[in-house]
Amino acid sequence: MSQPFDLRLSTLRAAYREGRSTPRQLIAELRDKAAALNPDYHLFIHLLTLAELEPYLAALDGKSPEQLPLYGIPFAIKDNIDLAGIPTTAACPAFAYTPSESATLVQRLIELGAVPLGKTNLDQFATGLNGTRSPYGECPNSVLPEFPSGGSSAGSSLAVALGVASFALGTDTAGSGRVPAALNNLVGLKPSKGLLSNHGLVPACRTLDCITYFTATAAEASELLALSARHDPQDGYSRTNPSWNDGSAFGTPRPFRFGVPRAQDLEFFGCNEGPALFAQAIEQLRGIGGTPVEIDFAPFLEAARLLYEGPWVAERYSVAGELIERDPQAVLPVIRAVLEKAPGASAVELFRAQYRLQELKAQCDAIIAELDCVLTPTIGRPVTLDELHAAPVLRNSQLGYYTNFMNLLDYAALALPSAFMTNGLPWGLTLFGRAFTDQYLLGLGDALQRHNALPLVGGNALNSPAPAVSARSDRARLVVCGAHLDGLALNWQLRQRGARLLEATQSAPAYKLYALAGGPPLRPGMVRVAEGGTAIEVEIWELPSAELGSFLTGIPAPLGLGKVELADGRWETGFICDGWGLAGAEDISHFGGWRAWLASRG
Repeated sequence: MSQPFDLRLSTLRAAYREGRSTPRQLIAELRDKAAALNPDYHLFIHLLTLAELEPYLAALDGKSPEQLPLYGIPFAIKDNIDLAGIPTTAACPAFAYTPSESATLVQRLIELGAVPLGKTNLDQFATGLNGTRSPYGECPNSVLPEFPSGGSSAGSSLAVALGVASFALGTDTAGSGRVPAALNNLVGLKPSKGLLSNHGLVPACRTLDCITYFTATAAEASELLALSARHDPQDGYSRTNPSWNDGSAFGTPRPFRFGVPRAQDLEFFGCNEGPALFAQAIEQLRGIGGTPVEIDFAPFLEAARLLYEGPWVAERYSVAGELIERDPQAVLPVIRAVLEKAPGASAVELFRAQYRLQELKAQCDAIIAELDCVLTPTIGRPVTLDELHAAPVLRNSQLGYYTNFMNLLDYAALALPSAFMTNGLPWGLTLFGRAFTDQYLLGLGDALQRHNALPLVGGNALNSPAPAVSARSDRARLVVCGAHLDGLALNWQLRQRGARLLEATQSAPAYKLYALAGGPPLRPGMVRVAEGGTAIEVEIWELPSAELGSFLTGIPAPLGLGKVELADGRWETGFICDGWGLAGAEDISHFGGWRAWLASRG
């Protein structure tokens, strides 16, 4: 393993600002280090020469970290993603081409000041989860070389884990950005589909592919995502990031509910440590405010089986099939074996599989609708290189047990370090949730890394301050005090929007409650006062953020939404009343709440 290092974004920025290093100096040192590591780890297919690096470094002349958010930050690129002027091979020399322009995401990172160090090794055509399926050499694990690095984003994970890049781009169709993260003590962010542009990516399954980030910390992944999640008109599958998932959504989590697969759905493939490590992960989430909820994981697992047992393998064949037919020996035998059944797949089979997938997604969506996220292991059991050589398809399939369904079901996912096994190998967990909850998951991940206090890659400790704001998800909290209370006249307006009741509580003792003139329905107005206030009974509901706008526009004057202080000091969005609306209103504060006043009227 390499010597201690610290290439975190904050560390390099400080070094540049204080004059302890320059981009040219650092990149030259890292290039030398990568060249020394490559014979043993095969992490780079193409390491940029000093001449190839010079244009990127020259573009930084006269600039500073204050002007460019990623000034001088070194990064690595999986070699199925285009970098202008450098061959893209997808780990298949016969397939290689040299693009004239960089992938949209790569170009965006370069414009922000990041410096590409090279193109990294991968399982050929991104088909595999282990990092051994490449003519450029197998990628051993960064901690224990008798284990694989994981794949298919093998070289990208090693670039960060071995200390030659601050972050790296991988891809993830079935787990390729999460499995290597788990095996190398990294954070692996698999964003929601379409959140990062795929323009300039050699597809594995174009309808499913996601470009991913490997980082040392969840906070760095959050920052990179916030800088690069942009709609790209050149990518037909690009999606606009909703405002609730922007960078400001990253924060410290409030109490949350997380799903846990039933015992009969968990599979560790004979790993003696796996069950205890997963039980420990559950307790780790409890430690940051989570409440576990057992869920039926069977529909998720059935969806996972569709990826390779169903007709989606034909989508992979659409990329490599022409080469296989023209020159079979140009493609590795194990890749040909995976793809060989694809030509026999029919459109009828595809539609039947899509119908079944849609049924499964409806079931899975219903399961996670009441949850903030779901927890699983990232892999059931690590496998050795010898085991992979003996049974490559079986062992690879086992590595994908908890990952293969994610993009089929359109979920966001985050792989995180959770522990180290007794042999020293990293062990990781995965948090996943609804599409466009990426920043929320990263907030949970940040809190978990602080709670666990595991050493980061390079042997560093996480010592930056915790976010000062609360994490946000695709659900908005709403404090109600009147007709929208559970079971009352207007509660249906919340329930029809998919809202759920979180808790019944009280406001801070700083409000007066009035029965407003008019009706039906009868409505209260809650007004904050400087003195003479009391605590008012309220409920906190949670509804999809996408529904909050329609709810707000339906609220009649003098009521509106603002910030309400609760008894425990929290401030939440809730109903407030303009002072002018109190004409003819009755002060009912002494009842302590709307229900008590209604009951007094019989």
